[in-house]
Amino acid sequence: MAAVMIDRPADVGTRRGLMLAVLLLGQFMALLDTSVVNVAMPTIGTDFHASGAWLQLVVGGYMVAYAMTLITGARLGDLYGRRRMYLIGVVLFTLASLACGLAPAILPLVLFRFAQGIAAAVMVPQIISVIQTHFTGPARAKALSAYGVTLSAGQVAGLVVGGLLLAANLFGAQWRPSFLINVPVGILLAVLVPRLVPADRPTAARRLDLTGLAISTCAVLLLVLPMVIGHELGWPRWRFVCFGAGLVLAVVFVRVERRVDDPLLNLDVLRARGLVAGIATLTCTLLALGGFMFSFTLHLQDGLGESALHSGLTWLPFAVTFGLVGFFWRSLPGRLHYLVVPTGLALCMLGYAGAGSFVWPALVLAGAGMGLSASPLVTQALVHVPLSRAADASGVLTTTIQLSQVGGVTIFGTLYLSTGSLTTTSWYLAAVAAIGIVAGSFLARSVRQA
Repeated sequence: MAAVMIDRPADVGTRRGLMLAVLLLGQFMALLDTSVVNVAMPTIGTDFHASGAWLQLVVGGYMVAYAMTLITGARLGDLYGRRRMYLIGVVLFTLASLACGLAPAILPLVLFRFAQGIAAAVMVPQIISVIQTHFTGPARAKALSAYGVTLSAGQVAGLVVGGLLLAANLFGAQWRPSFLINVPVGILLAVLVPRLVPADRPTAARRLDLTGLAISTCAVLLLVLPMVIGHELGWPRWRFVCFGAGLVLAVVFVRVERRVDDPLLNLDVLRARGLVAGIATLTCTLLALGGFMFSFTLHLQDGLGESALHSGLTWLPFAVTFGLVGFFWRSLPGRLHYLVVPTGLALCMLGYAGAGSFVWPALVLAGAGMGLSASPLVTQALVHVPLSRAADASGVLTTTIQLSQVGGVTIFGTLYLSTGSLTTTSWYLAAVAAIGIVAGSFLARSVRQA
């Protein structure tokens, strides 16, 4: 008599748990790569005799490519299937990581980092879509909570992991394992994804806005690249021509997007109450974070002469408080939740201002502030956005997140490289956080009204 196999709730829960682990591992890998390279920068610069501008491109190139192709990556999942695009993104990310780890010179490394960013943009958007599709009720709440913890911990964990890898100097490869560590993880994911992530049917609900993608990418590059390399070339006149052309293309992009049926960024969603305040707050928060991570890591190794391991471990107070506060802030009374973002930015402001003198206390304050401000920011910015426009608003916010970090690396990285003073850079970071408090106050009013 043939046995009849019946899925028990425990079996279903186990499979869902394994699927979630496979999804979050890909998210963690992509986040790790945005920050692990920060600790490796001085070693890369020494190995390739690279200037600070090249190092900014190694860090920022990944973020630019990621930011500009993220929405397109999400639509590829709708058109061709989310599991398929997640698997393709994993494979491309693994190959790009291998290429970065084997790069023979600084220019190929920058180009491979761009490729890595594009691969991440294909991979990452599928993760939250699969979670929303295959998890319901309490299971979805737990999955999204785990996703939030991954977002909070992944980026900062890269600073610590980077320090450990450089200190270990595996096979005498110096900085290269910072990228090569992704290869076995990527291979494991490529094997597990077809087995643990269910197939899905693609839809043709959205279209690819390739014109908008081309215009926006050119605009961002024309605005970012002159700032990165301008200070080393004595701020030549062509830099201002590039800035002007970038601004013109930005205006063209807005006009084109208003005429496209299914635009890359639907800017009409900005009419939702509180969203503009949320975007302004998010921009200030991540401008300061991107600049702080870049300049403080350079200061530790080049300015103070610390080892990569010591530099990575120095970030531990920031990482621990960021993760803990980011996870437990919901335990605060609900009537106070509208205040957490401006309060967090106030702590960030104090932390940044003191980073040049009181390192560990400053890192604890900044980490706690980021946990309070960054964790609820996106949710609060979307509080008045209709469900039918949530996808468009999320696209605007995710693009803001990535471009703001690029701007932080570019603006404050240039400031630090030009002055060589962390104290000066820190005060400007604190000023940006203070502007964020003002924007956060308007956001708090909107959240309270909701």
